Amino acid sequence: MADLLFEIGSEEIPAGFIQPVLEQLAHDLGKALDDARLAHGEVKAVGTPRRLCVWARDVASKQPTARSEVLGPGVPAAFDAEGKPTQAALGFAKSQGLEVAQLKRVETPKGERLAAEKVQKGERAEKVLPGLLAALVASLRFKKAMRWGDETVSFARPMRWMTALYGGKVVKLRYGNVASGAATFGHRFKAPKAIPLKGTPEDYIAKLRKAFVLADPAERRAEIAKQLAAAAKKAGGQVRPDESLLEQVTFLVEHPTAVVGEFERSNLELPPEVVVSEQRNHQRYFAVVDGAGALTNRFIAVSGTPVRDPKVIRRGYERVLRARLADARFFFEEDRKRRLEERVQDLGRRTYQAKLGSELERVQRIEEIAVSLADAVGLAAQGDAVRRVARLCKADLNTGMVGEFPDLQGIMGGHYARLDGEPGEIADAIGDHYKPIGASEEMPRGDLGALVGLADRFHQLVGIIGVGEKATGAADPFGLRRAAIGVLRIVQDRGYHLSIGAGVDAALSQLQGKLAVDAGTVKKQVLDFLRGRVKALFSDEFDGDLVEAVLAAGFDDVLDARRRLEALAEIKRRPDFVPLAVAFKRVANIQEKAQGASATSLDVALLQDGAERHLASELARVEGEVASSRGRRDYVAVLRAVAELKPAVDRFFDEVLVMADDPVLRNNRLALMKRVADLFADVADFRRIQADLPPGAAPVQAVVAGR
Repeated sequence: MADLLFEIGSEEIPAGFIQPVLEQLAHDLGKALDDARLAHGEVKAVGTPRRLCVWARDVASKQPTARSEVLGPGVPAAFDAEGKPTQAALGFAKSQGLEVAQLKRVETPKGERLAAEKVQKGERAEKVLPGLLAALVASLRFKKAMRWGDETVSFARPMRWMTALYGGKVVKLRYGNVASGAATFGHRFKAPKAIPLKGTPEDYIAKLRKAFVLADPAERRAEIAKQLAAAAKKAGGQVRPDESLLEQVTFLVEHPTAVVGEFERSNLELPPEVVVSEQRNHQRYFAVVDGAGALTNRFIAVSGTPVRDPKVIRRGYERVLRARLADARFFFEEDRKRRLEERVQDLGRRTYQAKLGSELERVQRIEEIAVSLADAVGLAAQGDAVRRVARLCKADLNTGMVGEFPDLQGIMGGHYARLDGEPGEIADAIGDHYKPIGASEEMPRGDLGALVGLADRFHQLVGIIGVGEKATGAADPFGLRRAAIGVLRIVQDRGYHLSIGAGVDAALSQLQGKLAVDAGTVKKQVLDFLRGRVKALFSDEFDGDLVEAVLAAGFDDVLDARRRLEALAEIKRRPDFVPLAVAFKRVANIQEKAQGASATSLDVALLQDGAERHLASELARVEGEVASSRGRRDYVAVLRAVAELKPAVDRFFDEVLVMADDPVLRNNRLALMKRVADLFADVADFRRIQADLPPGAAPVQAVVAGR
């Protein structure tokens, strides 16, 4: 056994490409070695903008001999009455490169069949690895790839070298015009000469570290964080937390060096989001805040090259940022010459979507939807404030600042509204209606932002789906998934018992005449799309069968659905859950067969058997408790009460024939089943729960919690 080390050197790869391809490299090499029957130890990938490296420890020196069996035709079909091979036997033998006499007979569940035993002798690793690594390179996937020179092969950026070593010896392969070797290269400027390698991960990491390259992203990230903390402390503050920027910078440099810079204090008069956006989005600088979290006029840049004279490079960083902030100040001052309200009508000149009209039309529709939602959640008294927020929520799209910094839409609207003298809650809501953004946990701070945010998203879902657009597995250009997830998260965060169907209806009423298909079809498509997002969201925390059981009982009130799911998950922890679920799955299945009997009322006088009279008596006792608990949305109590019926249900099934020949008796028993099913039908569909008693298992008596 020996270590396998494989490195691809190239021109600078975009930061966002690196981590995904490192994960692919580690996965694909491990799988390729497994498929090639080469045993191995740890597989790990590391990389920088100029190199992608993967290694596998303790790779076997030779493949083991592999034996396999290929089944052929059945023996009766393989030989005629005289025992001579038929065309089926001859054809199978020929396809396997054997004579019929070399085939063997094996017993299978489908009877005796001919079989060919194939023996594949193991090859030495040195013979297998060249093709394996060449295929590995060719299979790497990037968002965008490019060709170089006259090559027909492609890669993220032009390749410059390959290092391939097994047991310290070169594995010979070629990709395009690049052949493998035994050397790597250090930092482009500080250590550009070839560095011979021994082929072990430890040797690779150590030699590159001496050559001003921290090859392991985890080590590089830790070093950047350490330098940032030290530099910020020296600057009299601390780094503004920014994990995504730290991740990005980790894959922008090979050897990090933190440099502290500063800008004119007067720029702190700009909204802090503007200053931070200029630093992080355009320059990849880290903002520095004081002990109270307020922005300071210091920043930290991370250079990818060791700095000989920090003053020189600092002046360069400061000069670039100074120019950017000067532009921002110009846009800010120009924007302030007009009130936000005056910009609303300008939205009529901006197209929202070709079939859905202008941004002004969109805002007018959002306004009406938001007021409808406010009424639906019992906040009709805030209707005027909701209208004001909705009217102004997109006005900043016409500002110079948002034109320059699109990520500040909503944020700038809030600042401008506050400067225009709008109430604080109105200004906050203008920015908040975009929240949550992406995977951010930051949610709207109040009802105004939440309601307008919901209206915006319902409009987006209904409008975009209604004109025939949709999200696919590969793309979601209109952000439908984000909109759907935003709806679900806002509803849960604010505790709104809002009908999702009513939200869709409110949007449909405002989009009449704009949609490509009828309202009923659009509503179904939107609700199906939302159901998929609810399922995905809930499945991150709960078992999939429980999620499906709850959603099958309804998800129109997402908050209510989650409470039902939490209750079902709690009940599932009971030791008697499986027999309990099996019993009520049977009730639900029989109820489904009832058909017309669902209209039949239970007639207690027709109950003949002691078991059915006992079930009816228990049912009457439990129904009141269930109704009271359901009114409080205490679904744990509902399910506990329903569980009390299990002994009576078990006895009923043991002693009573539900589908009796007498139609009156049969319908009355089905009506009894319906009464039982109604207790839990709107909580969960037990038929969707994966719960089955093992063969021959005796029923388990229900344990009623708290009794």
